[in-house]
Amino acid sequence: NAIGCHIWGKTYVYINIEEAKQGNMNKKNIIKIILAVAAVIIVTKGVLFVYDKIEVMNAPTMQEIVEANPWTVPADWFKTDTITIKGRIEDYDAEEFGFTSMACYYDDVFEKDNTVLVLDIADDGTFCKKFLASYPVCNSFIADGSKVFFNAIPFFARPGETIDISVRKASFGRYECVYNNGSSRDVERWLRTSRKLEGVMKPLWKFEGTFDEANEVADEVWRRAMVRLQHVSRSEDYTPMEVQLALADFQANFGMDYIGCIERIAGGLTKSEERDSVWYTEILDSAEWKKYLDYETYAPMRRIDYDNPLLFASSSYFFLQNRVQYAKPVREDLYKGILSEGGGMEVNFENYSKKLTNNLAALRKFMGADRENLTAQMCVYKEMAQEFDTWRNTDDLLDSLFPLYLDALKNPYIRQKAEQFRNRRLAQTDLATPLPDVPDAELIRNLNAKFPGRFLIIDFWGMTCGPCRAAIQASKELRARVAKRDDVKLIFIAGERTAEGSEAYHNYVNEWLADEVTVCLTNRDFDRLRELFQFNSIPHYETITPDGRRVREDLSIHGYDDFDYELQRLKEKLK
Repeated sequence: NAIGCHIWGKTYVYINIEEAKQGNMNKKNIIKIILAVAAVIIVTKGVLFVYDKIEVMNAPTMQEIVEANPWTVPADWFKTDTITIKGRIEDYDAEEFGFTSMACYYDDVFEKDNTVLVLDIADDGTFCKKFLASYPVCNSFIADGSKVFFNAIPFFARPGETIDISVRKASFGRYECVYNNGSSRDVERWLRTSRKLEGVMKPLWKFEGTFDEANEVADEVWRRAMVRLQHVSRSEDYTPMEVQLALADFQANFGMDYIGCIERIAGGLTKSEERDSVWYTEILDSAEWKKYLDYETYAPMRRIDYDNPLLFASSSYFFLQNRVQYAKPVREDLYKGILSEGGGMEVNFENYSKKLTNNLAALRKFMGADRENLTAQMCVYKEMAQEFDTWRNTDDLLDSLFPLYLDALKNPYIRQKAEQFRNRRLAQTDLATPLPDVPDAELIRNLNAKFPGRFLIIDFWGMTCGPCRAAIQASKELRARVAKRDDVKLIFIAGERTAEGSEAYHNYVNEWLADEVTVCLTNRDFDRLRELFQFNSIPHYETITPDGRRVREDLSIHGYDDFDYELQRLKEKLK
């Protein structure tokens, strides 16, 4: 149907053959475009894709790609140790480059809270960052506000490795990363050309239509992804290890983007409105909504090999696991037979035991599996981590429930991580801990000094975060009542391109936060606070005591609905 020349994942030329046949394109222009495409291909050794029905029919299956590129996953793939990323940017000048630090948005599925890693660049261009990892990591440090043709340091590292990277100027004023050792060097072709694999999921990003139509698009996207991987891996001479890592990354991205597409369609099937201070939701298309709850609607997700340990290395795996865990039919079945008439769940052993049984059955059905694969076990692990504080604060519930959930974790490493999580949380006997003596905590200390004798409730939010704005707007009346208290102060901290903030930011603050204490930071300074408090997603809430201590998570105040009760409970605990 069309011919396109794809360079670094972007379509530079795209010719619609049907339009050309119908005379909708000038013949002279068609000839010029074809010559230009040929020239670009010769100069850049790019890849020419002819997207027609014959090629799609001949798309390789995932199994065929795996069999053609045999590689055995190392026995110590799952391991907990530090990773060190170090190196130097040659001819670095902070003013010329436009940045003095880079950030990696790092998600470890074994951690309850994820974080941002900030990589500082020294005056001589050297850098070094050490962090703890539970499995191999493929990610990038990204520069904000770069003025040169360089803004990312991609890397692949296994726990225990130190990866040395040289960043130097290449052709056309661009920069390249040279991997001097370790796993990054083993997969340098994939790291260098992975952008050629990007964009194939694009049809799912903004799709509008029915669930059946979305599945047709998903099937097409999957086939094109296999074709793209086959072409790029051959032209760039990928090793079998690189092919299988790229294939796992495709699967993680496909699952993430497909469920994102499904959720977007579902969002258009309801209409919510407020009547007499009560919100009502109306389902606009009951037939489509029924499909939203049907496991069979999610059949394209069964293409993914959820038992593949290589999935963990993808930076998208955290989102894949999260979206499987919270897929609509899975969550609907999770609470079957355990909710009260009012819609709540009584906290007891019987209900949580039934909830675990429901969860395992729902996950098997969703993934088309006959047992608990690695991803299903990770979903159970995450449920355990989320409910842990409730269990330990309810009589002897932890002692009876933890072994039950542990028994569902058949993989030795996941089981070990669960036991370590329990031991670490139980060792946290202090209800509040002092802020670390680091420069990044100075802002919080200054706020403590500005509002002496008060608890600080810090709301980390952002203009691009829909849930953040929804929470702020929905809590306006509640916050007005909190503002009358003399023992607490609400602080709203956001990151913007500059510390002055955009016009949109100021307009929003004036409308919704005019009577609150607001702090605007650069995105990079905001990232430093993310790293300090170990969180990635927003909105995020922190509670700081009047004497400058950080309140333990299970006692921290997370919103405004039960504010008075939660604050009173906290005060009683701290006495």
